[in-house]
Amino acid sequence: MYLIVGLAVVAIGIGALLLGTKGNNLELTGTILKVRVLPLSPVASLVIVDFRVTNPSDVPFVMKGASLTLDPASGSTLDGMTVSKPDIESVFKYNPILGPKFNDVLGIQDKIAPHQRLDRTVGARFELPEAQAEDRKAVHLHIEEFHGATADLVEKK
Repeated sequence: MYLIVGLAVVAIGIGALLLGTKGNNLELTGTILKVRVLPLSPVASLVIVDFRVTNPSDVPFVMKGASLTLDPASGSTLDGMTVSKPDIESVFKYNPILGPKFNDVLGIQDKIAPHQRLDRTVGARFELPEAQAEDRKAVHLHIEEFHGATADLVEKK
């Protein structure tokens, strides 16, 4: 009888410990809201991604960097060359064909506070004609945190 009671107390203690530290597991969830393509040359395009992320944990998520990859309709996955924050600001300023800039551009050391939701923008250059970039299967956004946590968002077409 004492053995069963002792095991029950230990099980309750372990359960409370696991539930109590659940918020310390750093993660980021979200979705890609909009993808825009700007032709740079006959063989290169700029892909601008607007996305929404949420930090459900109890720990702030500090951005280390982000990268974009693109799955063309035919061929293998392409890695994009990430465009800097000032360059994306200039692209929106001088290319009204893209439409309005809805969100701030994602930058290094941007923080997402615990339980906060943010909308951000990121861009990358792909060595791919505009028509092929528009006719893509998907765009993948990979976000890294300074302490090693990562998040991957995929466009739903």
